[in-house]
Amino acid sequence: MGPLNGYTILELGGIGPAPMGGMILADMGAEVIRIDRKGGADPKLMKDVSARGKKSVVVNLKAPEGVDTFLRMVENADVVIDPFRPGVCEKLGIGPDVCLARNPKVIFARMTGWGQTGPLALAAGHDINYISLTGALFATGRRDQKPVPPLNLVGDMGGGGMLLVNGILAALLESSQSGRGQVIDVAMVDGAAQLMWMMHGFEALGAWNAEQRESNMLDGAAHFYDTYECACGGYVSIGSIEPQFYALLLELTGVDPEAFRDQHQQEQWPVMKAALADVFRSKTRDQWCHIMEGSDVCFAPVLSFKEAPDYPANKAREVYQTVDGVTQPAPAPRFSRTPSEIAHGAHSIGEDTDRVLQAMGFAVHEIAQLKEHNSIA
Repeated sequence: MGPLNGYTILELGGIGPAPMGGMILADMGAEVIRIDRKGGADPKLMKDVSARGKKSVVVNLKAPEGVDTFLRMVENADVVIDPFRPGVCEKLGIGPDVCLARNPKVIFARMTGWGQTGPLALAAGHDINYISLTGALFATGRRDQKPVPPLNLVGDMGGGGMLLVNGILAALLESSQSGRGQVIDVAMVDGAAQLMWMMHGFEALGAWNAEQRESNMLDGAAHFYDTYECACGGYVSIGSIEPQFYALLLELTGVDPEAFRDQHQQEQWPVMKAALADVFRSKTRDQWCHIMEGSDVCFAPVLSFKEAPDYPANKAREVYQTVDGVTQPAPAPRFSRTPSEIAHGAHSIGEDTDRVLQAMGFAVHEIAQLKEHNSIA
């Protein structure tokens, strides 16, 4: 059983970072119950990886009896995950004040883009917008070209889903001592800003040009920290920052070490990069893997996410699993005594309504009546 076995989490149905956070908590052993609306997209049919390990209960939160049903569930829960814009839960009658009144120990975690306060709090947005305001998007891309969105990894997933899990775990730890719940304001713009911590330090030190892309050691400007095309059209990544790793890079590529002697002389980076590019184009990706893989060059082939599950090192570590025919990342991190696991694949909407409500003390005739009144399904 995972480390969160015994905890119950109610996840109001949403998209993106909130479901990701719920997925991680479910992998860790928590009972995550997704509160779905009738007629929504079925996560089982949609192959929604984030729905793995979760139960699904359909509650009509626009009906008074549905609201009361949800609040009775809150009495049995440790956490509520709110993925909506500020004020939506309050309008529905299930805001944090109401939930904490029903269960003073409950953690009410609110996941938004701009946060619960501030001039943009009620505005719509997506990952690309949140990372725009933190410098993360500006810093990503090639010199003299437009910024390139790093998928939706920085705002939604790293700055959102991961921060949500971090906040919930901290609040549960505190609650175990105080016996009290609280509200967590998780904002993707806050999380994306936190992910930029290193660049702020470098810039203050005078070691980072914040006004120009591809002009710093970690943004693709350095010849020893970039990707290179191979003869086959594939790519490899090089991260030979430390001097001993850099020396090995020069040795295994066979370049003249004297021509590459001044590793950190930025004026020479374009020339050295062009020379390395010619070398890497002389062999295929597989050939470079044979030469460099497992060495201290800090090397890896650039894989598509379709290739990644079959890569030997990933297979050996079991980084991926297949559940219900869908290949997906395995639970992480790994616990020695209380291992995480994927309990099951996605359940269809409402698949668990009866079982969950009965386990929470609802009588069979109450469930039947709620269904008759269209308050649950």
